[in-house]
Amino acid sequence: MSGNNTLAQLEATLEARKSAAPEESYVASLYQSGLNKILEKVGEEAIEVILAARDAENGGAEQRREVVAETADLWFHSMVMLCSLGLSQGDVLAELKKRFNMSGHEEKSSREA
Repeated sequence: MSGNNTLAQLEATLEARKSAAPEESYVASLYQSGLNKILEKVGEEAIEVILAARDAENGGAEQRREVVAETADLWFHSMVMLCSLGLSQGDVLAELKKRFNMSGHEEKSSREA
């Protein structure tokens, strides 16, 4: 399954969980807890990615697998956040696509204006 298909399938699942019972679905329980709880999870996962990456710099295969696992958690919770806000992975991918053929310095300065 390609990356875009995986993200689209995840997004469809996350949307479906909006109507699920919180006691039966982790995602539904996040939605019920509100945006602040979702943001807390995104922040927690971001920190875990940073720590795993730091450990992987001089580590072996297990530490590299941990970076991948923690990044998957971060992406997952970021997708929950997007869905909670009525945004989609397509919105993020479109933004990334706009940035092709633009230097990083140029892109950053366009956001600061």
